Amino acid sequence: MSEATPGDGLGPEDRKIITLARSSRARAAAPEGAAVRDETGRTYTAATVALPSLRLSALRLAVAMAVSSGAQRLEAAAVVSEAAPDRGDLAAVRDLGPDAPVFHAAPDGTLHATLVP
Repeated sequence: MSEATPGDGLGPEDRKIITLARSSRARAAAPEGAAVRDETGRTYTAATVALPSLRLSALRLAVAMAVSSGAQRLEAAAVVSEAAPDRGDLAAVRDLGPDAPVFHAAPDGTLHATLVP
């Protein structure tokens, strides 16, 4: 993984998944929110799940939702969190989108980094 310079120009569809990830995070009052976009342009959003018997990161859950809905490939992903995404989260994205950028943004939407393979 390499990091592009924060603040790189994003297209409207990439801004949209960051906004959706922020919204999921806020709606659930969770530490992180995520969104992924599949090959058809459909988006899937999620927030961290932290139950006594189940723990899922927002990004892994968004990928799982895409897979369970029939997505064949991911075009892009976004995660909104104070902390950087962990390797397992990035690996989940890479399983379905080996060349998909992962946008890591702060809770206010400021782009921290674009993670690319």
